[in-house]
Amino acid sequence: MRTRIVLTAVGLALLAGCATAPKQTRNICAVFDERDGLFSSWQSAAERTEKKYGVPVPILMATMYTESGFQPYARPPRTKLFGFIPWTRPSTAYGYSQALDGTWDHYQSQTGNWTARRANFADAIDFIGWYHAQNSAETGIPLNDAYNLYLAYYSGPTGYKRGDWRSNGQLQQTAQKFARMAGTYQQQLQGCN
Repeated sequence: MRTRIVLTAVGLALLAGCATAPKQTRNICAVFDERDGLFSSWQSAAERTEKKYGVPVPILMATMYTESGFQPYARPPRTKLFGFIPWTRPSTAYGYSQALDGTWDHYQSQTGNWTARRANFADAIDFIGWYHAQNSAETGIPLNDAYNLYLAYYSGPTGYKRGDWRSNGQLQQTAQKFARMAGTYQQQLQGCN
C-alpha cells in the first residue's frame, strides 16, 4: 500500500512538472537542464529534429519560445463580446508550437504521425522542424535564416511569398526579436555542459 502511494506521488509530480514552462526560458542550457528527465529529454528531441529536417536547434527552440513561451496548453486569448463576456478565440492555434488545426492535421497526414499531440514537446518540436523545412522548400528561405523563417512560420508559405508580412510592422518586430533569441540560444548552446 505504501509503495503504491509513493509511486502515485512520484507519477503526479512528474506529470505536474511537464505541464508547466521551464523557469529560465531565455537560457537554452537551463531549459535543457530542467527538462532532462527520465522519460523525455528536450535536448535529445530538439537534436533529433535538427538531424531529421536540418533546422538548427536554436531556431527550433526560439520558435517555441516565441510562439508559446514553452507553455504546453497555450491558446490565443478569447475575444470579448460587449467588451467583457469571454467569446471565441481568434484562431485554432494550440500547444507548444501554436499550430492551427488544419496545419496540424496536414502534418499528421504527411508524416504519418497520427498519435502526435500539440501539447507534447517532442511532437511539437518535430512539427516545428517539419513546418520550417516545408516553408524553406516552398520559398527558398535558408534553414539558418531565422528572421525569414519566422515570417513564413507566421504567414505560411503562400502569405510569405505574397509579402503579406511587409505591411505588418508588429510581425516584423516579432521576427527581429525571434532572430535575436535564436542568436542568443546559439551562443548559449556552445557553452552548455
